[in-house]
Amino acid sequence: MAEQWQYTRPELYEKQERAIFDPARISVCEAGTKSGKTVGCMAWIFEKAWMGKRGQNFWWVAPYYTQAAIAYRRMKDGLPPQIFKHNDNDMTLKISNGTTIWFKSGDKPDTLYGEDVFGAVIDEASRLRTESWWAVRSTLTATRGPMRIIGNVKGKLNWAYKIARRAKDWEQRWIDGGRKGPKLYGYHKITCWDAVEAGVLDQQEIEDARDDLPPEVFEELYEAQATETGSNPFGNEAIDACILDYAPTGTPTVWGWDLARKRDWSVGIGMDEFGQVVRFERWRRSWPATIDSIKAVTETSPALIDSTGVGDAIVGQLQRDGGPNYEGFVFSNKSKQQLMEGLAVAIQNQKVLFTNGVLVDELKSFEYEHTRTGVRYAAPEGMHDDCVCALALACQIWVTTDVSPAELW
Repeated sequence: MAEQWQYTRPELYEKQERAIFDPARISVCEAGTKSGKTVGCMAWIFEKAWMGKRGQNFWWVAPYYTQAAIAYRRMKDGLPPQIFKHNDNDMTLKISNGTTIWFKSGDKPDTLYGEDVFGAVIDEASRLRTESWWAVRSTLTATRGPMRIIGNVKGKLNWAYKIARRAKDWEQRWIDGGRKGPKLYGYHKITCWDAVEAGVLDQQEIEDARDDLPPEVFEELYEAQATETGSNPFGNEAIDACILDYAPTGTPTVWGWDLARKRDWSVGIGMDEFGQVVRFERWRRSWPATIDSIKAVTETSPALIDSTGVGDAIVGQLQRDGGPNYEGFVFSNKSKQQLMEGLAVAIQNQKVLFTNGVLVDELKSFEYEHTRTGVRYAAPEGMHDDCVCALALACQIWVTTDVSPAELW
């Protein structure tokens, strides 16, 4: 019987327990990877549900379904089966006291509105959409329910970093005696070295990771130390150094074309012999109109064109109609990584120059992420990278044709 089961909190190390079981209503924990933040929050949300009242809902929200499913499976497997019923379709755990723990994806913010929630965990907060944070926060307004916000650090441009700074300031004022009444915010940082000291992680493994990864990546993923641009491969200062204060009027000697996908744009970037972006084309048109437009503006200049998927047929048609100056480029994780690393070198050495505008906006928001299969380069959720890809393609063909002065590269 569930009534005969006695709950015992899992053993947590000191920093882990202090961060997750902070008396603050909203506790923010910036943490290194695998430092124990998820396990601590699983214990926290279960305790809230176990002490809750029939009909109350508790949420675990992650950026994507697959991430929420990880926490769901771990908690389902870790609880004694006699105290809950599970629903794999909805990813819910119905506790024997009548409360429910829901595991939700934040990729569609509108689906998170409407419910009254009595406690919530936001997992991988730095990767969650801002609109999803707004939605989850609104569900706790009527109940004044507590929240735990956890995740790795990922630059300084996301809502999670900003709320962490607010929580840190609130925490310090609380310590200094400048805040009265119930504690609203708590702030904590747990690094890989804390987890090593507690025996959770192996020190040699951490040192190997430090040797394997770029310094800024290790600092964010393992030491919870935000870099200025986060996971941007170019760097804001380097991008700014490439911005022209005039509009160049030269003739393009090469073109890079990124073709539209779904709601994306087809973008063409023409560079002159000095690496300056002198033409910028951006549209949403039918494929026949796109082919005609590319031929009209590219003429006989060498052009590197996205030939991924349907792009293969587009490039084939251009080669048949226009000539041998059109070359296809198939995007894969590996080829895109190599392409973007080449663009990063060009930008960091000021070998490519451009004016301010949408291209600069995309360059500054572009990011990379280390995954199990390698490095993934892409725009953040809900944004575009068409201009970045077109620029990278133009740079690639610029350095591989005779039109680029070798001494300038």
